[in-house]
Amino acid sequence: MFPLPITTEKPTEILECDEKTPDSHVARDARLIRLTGIHPFNCEPPLKLLYDHGFLTPTELWFVRNHGPVPNVSDEDISNWTIYIEGMIEKPMSFTLNELFKFPQITIPVTMVCAGNRRKEQNIIRKGHGFNWGSAAVSTALFTGVLINEILQLTKPKLEAKYMWMEGIDQLPNGHYGTSIRLSTAMNPSMGVMLAYKMNGELLRPDHGRPLRIVIPGHIGGRSVKWLKRIILSDKPSDNWYHIYDNRVLPTMVTPEIVEDDKSWYKDERYALYNLNIQSVICYPTHDETIEIEEEKYYHIRGYAYNGGGVRVGRVEISLDQGQTWKLTTINYPEDLYREIKSDEELFGGKLDMSHRENCFCWCFWNIEVSINELSKAKDILVRAMDESMNIQPRDIYWNLLSMLNNCWHRITITKQDNTNQLLFEHPTIPALTKGGWMEKVKEQGRNLIDGFWGSQNEISTEYLSSNIKMTNDSITEIITEEELSKHNTNDDTWIAINGNVYDVTRYLKEHPGGTNSILLSSGADASEDFLAIHSDHAKSLLTQYHIGILQTNSNNVTQREVFLSQKQWRKAKLHKKINVNHDTVLFTFTLEHSKQRLGVPVGKHLFIRCFTESHTKLVRAYTPISEPNQCGTFDLLIKLYRTPKAARMSLCINALKIGDTVECKGPFGDFEYHQNKIFSIHGIERKINKLTMIAGGSGITRIYQIFQHAFRDHIQCNLIYFNKTEKDILLHDELQSLKQVQFIITRLNTNSNQHLTRNQIQDVHDGLLLCCGPPDMSDDVYKLANDAGWNVNEQFIRF
Repeated sequence: MFPLPITTEKPTEILECDEKTPDSHVARDARLIRLTGIHPFNCEPPLKLLYDHGFLTPTELWFVRNHGPVPNVSDEDISNWTIYIEGMIEKPMSFTLNELFKFPQITIPVTMVCAGNRRKEQNIIRKGHGFNWGSAAVSTALFTGVLINEILQLTKPKLEAKYMWMEGIDQLPNGHYGTSIRLSTAMNPSMGVMLAYKMNGELLRPDHGRPLRIVIPGHIGGRSVKWLKRIILSDKPSDNWYHIYDNRVLPTMVTPEIVEDDKSWYKDERYALYNLNIQSVICYPTHDETIEIEEEKYYHIRGYAYNGGGVRVGRVEISLDQGQTWKLTTINYPEDLYREIKSDEELFGGKLDMSHRENCFCWCFWNIEVSINELSKAKDILVRAMDESMNIQPRDIYWNLLSMLNNCWHRITITKQDNTNQLLFEHPTIPALTKGGWMEKVKEQGRNLIDGFWGSQNEISTEYLSSNIKMTNDSITEIITEEELSKHNTNDDTWIAINGNVYDVTRYLKEHPGGTNSILLSSGADASEDFLAIHSDHAKSLLTQYHIGILQTNSNNVTQREVFLSQKQWRKAKLHKKINVNHDTVLFTFTLEHSKQRLGVPVGKHLFIRCFTESHTKLVRAYTPISEPNQCGTFDLLIKLYRTPKAARMSLCINALKIGDTVECKGPFGDFEYHQNKIFSIHGIERKINKLTMIAGGSGITRIYQIFQHAFRDHIQCNLIYFNKTEKDILLHDELQSLKQVQFIITRLNTNSNQHLTRNQIQDVHDGLLLCCGPPDMSDDVYKLANDAGWNVNEQFIRF
């Protein structure tokens, strides 16, 4: 049987970090690793998670490459979405999505890869013009749509047409995103170039091109234009800004300084990227994985491989002696299972069009079993792949300005742990700005990463090691306080702090090629993390002309701060105490910067907590304190230790903290706030209420406990319905009992078994407000019951 998409939990809620960005309409999975700060959204999944999901990547875990805001296309606009075809054709035409449905539909599996996959390895050597992709900028899906050659044939292309231009509708600093491919590729049905509107059996989601995109198997992901609106046939490559200045491998001697003086390097089409190159990556062992050294025990080394241009990966080999000898791995090609299906079988509304195709469009998986004893004697594991045209991965990195198509041998180091019987494995890098990986250690020791021996020799690198970019003007001595910095936070007056220095970047923003949102979101505050994540050495060097002062962050400022939290800066709170409340819940008390300081979370809002795993991965989650808003010096969090993989990582990470350890906090955030005297606001609009029903599921009580307390004190008629699985799951039991009007319902909310009871509760406060805090399925059930009970759900029902 061929692979089918697995059933997963589709994101339905907007993440807090996206709420104040242009992408506030896009629901996303919190597990994705953000590579460019909050906005624009660029991400990859954790490598282990990607590999463990197998051949077809769940849509919510796909890597995302966005250059700017995601277009907001409504459901009503989808069927009439129109693409226009023009240029060197005899019959200019346009097609709505409804009209495209009349053409023969196909469904095929395609692996898409960003040309920047494994870029951080290049950036460690020397920062280029690109952000830090790890090894997971690769994803696979079943795409459904129409072969582009079926459409182009109707337009009758002219003989001199050589290229197909494509353009989306995303609004970017340099126009719409656009690029081109060779027309011969588009017109060749065996290459599978298609207009796709479905992905893994469902309509495209916003981050992936809703409602229509081009899909070009075997090419870099940057050619598969999303939100497709125009196709133009031409005798020349695209003149779009993004086609010229992105997705190219310039010669390795071309530096940022050279292209600053001579932009013609970008316009040489010989350097443009089309086909992917041969690639293989080790996924197991994972980064920071340890195993016991045991005689007669074996370990399965596993990973993925892919290639471009439709050429099959022919072999994958590993070496345990630094490339002197190689072992052949076993390769599994799940794509071939689709070729065994009859050509007339349909899937997701399209013919499963693979039985006659020889081209390979997808990744494959390799594995090999080796003895742990042999691993204990090795310094590292190397992997390389070769395609059927005998193209093989090179040993060394080919550094290039845009840090594209890095496909050197993937290397995992092996270290025998001191005073233990364990082996520790380390990958080259960790994606984004997170520190970790053997390459950073080698670089910090001053060793040469491009000498072919991975820094194992004694000589010091002097040529390609990233220089310490100077971003300051030595003549600047003015001291600027955090308070003064915070006043300059508008589009026309933008100051930021980077590494303890203050910059007036108002003019810088007007010439900024990558858009302004990534900087404006941190205006008036410290922007170090977001700025350094996505800017090249050259961009950093330009800051010297905008340097205006040195940031004062001494302890005097801290002691003067009455409120701890900031929406733009992460601030550290120290764990003071932890108490086990029951079998899976812990009460944590954190201290603030001084004893008279308040946390700064109004009733009904929340804060973000950020902590780091042992492998230095950043985890962020929203929490609502149960302590009073005016409490000074400390704040309290009641946290349930979840067991499901998605939720468990953060709670277990916090639970692993020792007394004196710190977490980072940012806030407050949230659209709901209870003021006093029966007044609350939602999205800034104030309302007065006399009756309030609150429904919580399990740990949802922590989000509404403060609201309930204050509403009760203001003599609002309150009713709390609290759903739990068992008696032990009831959180804040004694505190709630002291407020009296509380009903404990020890069951999972369900519209069939508890409908009568819940509807009665709702009808009792028909003219009040219904606030629901719980998982999406519970909120949906309550919404239906409120609607059935005659509520004006648009006005009176709030999903909290």
